Amino acid sequence: MARVAGARNAQFEERRNALIEKAKERLSLQDGQSPSFRELALAAGVGVRFVVELEAGKPTVQLAQVLRVVEALGGSLQLTGVDHDGH
Repeated sequence: MARVAGARNAQFEERRNALIEKAKERLSLQDGQSPSFRELALAAGVGVRFVVELEAGKPTVQLAQVLRVVEALGGSLQLTGVDHDGH
């Protein structure tokens, strides 16, 4: 069971890192520079430390803050595999 959870975590981390990279590319300034951690933190309403830790792959983060960063980057988050009937 631990191997399955580890594989899921690895998949999540890969997807998260890919999302961050795509979002940074999308948000590139006209001169080709990506927004700084400070700019992203200000846009998302979170602390710079949180953005740094999120990009570094900190395994425990607050979902509400992650959602703020995702929205600031122009993205959205979708859950899959969830039964809408509550089962």
